[in-house]
Amino acid sequence: MFVRLVYESFRRQKRRKLLAGAAITLGVTVATAMIAVATDIGDKINRELRTIGANLVVTPQEDSLDLEIGGVNLKPPTDGAFLSEADLPKIKGTFWHNNITAFAPMLPVSVSIEQDGKRQDVTLLGTYFAKQISFGTDHFTTGVRSTYPWWKVSGTWPEDSSRNVLLGERLAARLGDKAGDEISLAGRQLRVSGILSTGGAEDDEIVAPLALAQEFLGRPGAVKRVNVSALTKPEDAFARRDPKSLSGAIYDRWYCSPYAQSIAFQLAEAIPHSHAEQIRQVAQNEGAVLTRIEGLIFLITLAALFASALAVSSAMATAMFERRAEVGLMKALGAGRLAVASIFFAEATLLALIGGLAGFVVGSGLAHQIGRSIFNSDISIPAVLLPVILAIAVIVTFAGSASAIRRAVGLDPVFALRGEL
Repeated sequence: MFVRLVYESFRRQKRRKLLAGAAITLGVTVATAMIAVATDIGDKINRELRTIGANLVVTPQEDSLDLEIGGVNLKPPTDGAFLSEADLPKIKGTFWHNNITAFAPMLPVSVSIEQDGKRQDVTLLGTYFAKQISFGTDHFTTGVRSTYPWWKVSGTWPEDSSRNVLLGERLAARLGDKAGDEISLAGRQLRVSGILSTGGAEDDEIVAPLALAQEFLGRPGAVKRVNVSALTKPEDAFARRDPKSLSGAIYDRWYCSPYAQSIAFQLAEAIPHSHAEQIRQVAQNEGAVLTRIEGLIFLITLAALFASALAVSSAMATAMFERRAEVGLMKALGAGRLAVASIFFAEATLLALIGGLAGFVVGSGLAHQIGRSIFNSDISIPAVLLPVILAIAVIVTFAGSASAIRRAVGLDPVFALRGEL
């Protein structure tokens, strides 16, 4: 009898049930899409933000040590220490090597450019453009073309083994040079393969293969700093803890979390006599952007579910009003409040499961569409999301139906059978 009562309710009130089901489906569709995007958005946003450049920098340990007494810097006046180029492949040997998307060594050298009998001091910046690197069986390509994909070159990029260079656009404008010209640097003739535009200090510099800068400096294998681009987890209170104060499982959890600090710590371990740290402005901006996007997703999901609950409440209230005589008859025949409520909650549960399943299917498709249109990749839908969505649908439906059901079970059968409230 119980099953038949529920079945007859759906058969006789198709329009009401359809409206309530549509409201649940729409709310759950938005919730499914937003939750799916939120669970996968961290890496997607991080990869998008990696286009703004490196977020970690590795420098010689000696350069990070300052000796000051009474406000006077007592550090010896040397040209500074250098990292070894031979150690750079070890970056891909760290625990989080898969999170390191690219790195670019930098070696600035002061040189004199000769033109029309005049000499001008400029900075020649040695780096990798698209260098093939191997570490064990792992082969990868890295350099500024991967670390700074927004750098623009009018002409062609130099080969890392060539003697071609890029001129910053402001420097090229002062010198009157263009792609294909030759310039003289310290008695060496070099070919300009392209004009570089970055919007930064590089626009006033000459950017050359690292080996060429080392030749000018007279220090083979020398590197002044390494800019590293890595996928990281937004900083929180645990990330800011000093690893020297941690031990046991707490240290392992910190070490095995992709925080910028923990990746920097591992970089310093991998490269001898080095100091690694995050570029604060970049890392903090990434965390702020991700937090705000996640907050926006939460608000959209909450608003959609609240609107769905209101729509369900309206539909169920109308349905209960139309069925007041039925409720009065059941109570007149001896049905208790619990028996009457169980019928309506069973209807709500069935409606929630149907609407939730439909919303999950449509929401999954919407999430994939969002991933392809915004991130140019698919959003992964974890299997555990289905029971979560169904539970949300049931909660929303119960929240929307509770008021109407409470009024229904409280009806006086005498007045209900007479059509009075």
